Amino acid sequence: MTPVITLTSDWGLRDHYVGAVKGAILSKLPEARIVDISHNISPFNVKQGSFVLRNAYPGFPKGSIHIVGINTEESEQTPHIALLYQGHYFIGTDNGIFTLMFDALPDKIVEIEIPQDSGYFTFSTRDRFVKAAVHLAQGGELEELGNLHTDLKALISMKSQVNGNTLAGRVMYIDNYENVFLNITLAELEDTGMKRKFAINIKGRKHQINQLRSAYSDVPDGEIALLPSTTGYLEIAINRGNAASLLGLNIDDVVLIEFEG
Repeated sequence: MTPVITLTSDWGLRDHYVGAVKGAILSKLPEARIVDISHNISPFNVKQGSFVLRNAYPGFPKGSIHIVGINTEESEQTPHIALLYQGHYFIGTDNGIFTLMFDALPDKIVEIEIPQDSGYFTFSTRDRFVKAAVHLAQGGELEELGNLHTDLKALISMKSQVNGNTLAGRVMYIDNYENVFLNITLAELEDTGMKRKFAINIKGRKHQINQLRSAYSDVPDGEIALLPSTTGYLEIAINRGNAASLLGLNIDDVVLIEFEG
């Protein structure tokens, strides 16, 4: 069975880019199974793209091939690469997105050296990444795409910090419902809080929470809930409301969880 090929990009859906890439795949591999993960990543936003793909790819079968069309311009500092991580193949640009996405180094990395299918260098996803993906889908070896690469460009993801009775985190993602995802895991909350009551401090304003919720509807409409999300991180939501707008939160804003002493 032909492996799944997924697409994640910052192209949007208005232009020709998605259709052109799918056409290129199907021209080379008519039986391809193509799945769109998202094409609504903000332009060049590797942080947003890493969060979306990190939380989507584990649901696909091992052997799936994930094309990453975000900020794809190639340079000596940001080469095109293909890699194998936990049974999944990824093809994209070494611009930091993979260090944000993975918790460990990939099993294998190669710098792609196969030629493009055109003389243009503005649409690498169609002209090079597709060629690499089809090679892998047809059973080709990763090493046949280029020379082994030893490391990845590092973008440091901000970690939560503990200061006395305060656990400080940041907003790392806001979804379409304006639910806010923090860079704080459930384990970090439990280890720091030790079952103490707590409040959320957002830009100097405290919101008494006291306990985690398991569903949005566990609080009345319009009330704030703190939940352990399916991503593994804590999520701030407002039942039937838009938490990010109503609380004035943006990406990288600091959120404090303050425990009773």
